[in-house]
Amino acid sequence: MRKIVFLAAALTILISIKLSATELPGKGIKIQPIQSTIAEETFQTLIVNKALEKLGYQILPTQEVDYTVAYASIAAGDATFMAVNWQPLHNAQYEAVGGDNRLYRKGIYISNAVQGYLIDKKTADKYHITNLAQFKEANIAKLFDTNGNGKADLTGCNPGWGCEAAINNHLNAYHLNTTVEHNQGNYAAMIADIITRYKEGKPIFYYTWAPYWVNAVLKPGKDVIWLQVPFSSLPNNDKSDTTLANGKNYGFPPSSMHIVANKIWAEKNPAAAKLFAIMKIPITDINAQNFRMHNGEASQADIERHARGWIKAHQQLFNTWIKMALES
Repeated sequence: MRKIVFLAAALTILISIKLSATELPGKGIKIQPIQSTIAEETFQTLIVNKALEKLGYQILPTQEVDYTVAYASIAAGDATFMAVNWQPLHNAQYEAVGGDNRLYRKGIYISNAVQGYLIDKKTADKYHITNLAQFKEANIAKLFDTNGNGKADLTGCNPGWGCEAAINNHLNAYHLNTTVEHNQGNYAAMIADIITRYKEGKPIFYYTWAPYWVNAVLKPGKDVIWLQVPFSSLPNNDKSDTTLANGKNYGFPPSSMHIVANKIWAEKNPAAAKLFAIMKIPITDINAQNFRMHNGEASQADIERHARGWIKAHQQLFNTWIKMALES
């Protein structure tokens, strides 16, 4: 009798487990993640992927495209989600494909992201440079001239990125087009050149953002300084004040990063939609992981290990996300 009871109990557990598996909301549904070609975005995308897998979804390999294509693909339903929607930096691209009518965006995935212009502290201290407006002076601009044309060479961002329009707007608004040249291309390669120039003791002038590993190599306040701007000015007639809580104005409003998905898909998949809305990762954790990549742990296997390690270290939080999503 005892053996029969044990077998019955075991069978009940097996049936329960099987039933639970078949009831996962993502069972049989494929998801196409998407991100830009910035390798440092992979970590935060992978954490979302792994959470979705716990809901039963089948995750396809993440596709890498530029941001404009990414938003269009998500709006059209060719891709499911992206975990690197910058607000307000990507507002124009977001609205261009239909905004909230075609895209789903709830919650904040990463808070306190910042952007701006930096120069090496040695040159800043020697010539008392604190503000981008000082680059209107030819003698200041020439300090950062790398090709002999008399203009300061600003390492900017890739064509098509949201920062492209913001930087070009600043150059116009602050009357810097005659003294500053916005150099664009492969950002990772350009930043590598900036670091080389810094190590050689040469002046450097570049745009960057956080979270990004370069801030752990060229440390603001120690190696470089953030430049302030003379007044707030944003593209597309945006009248927002870019002054930060500490009173400094770096020309870009405080930013947040969000998970953005196809709206129709999100409405049909409330568990995933709930997950997208509640996931949060500290920006310090993103910075730390990005720095590990810069130090050589940059292969796909490395980033996978980092993502698994982060989840293990925050298992209770991760489990809470899954529980809340399943209850939606």
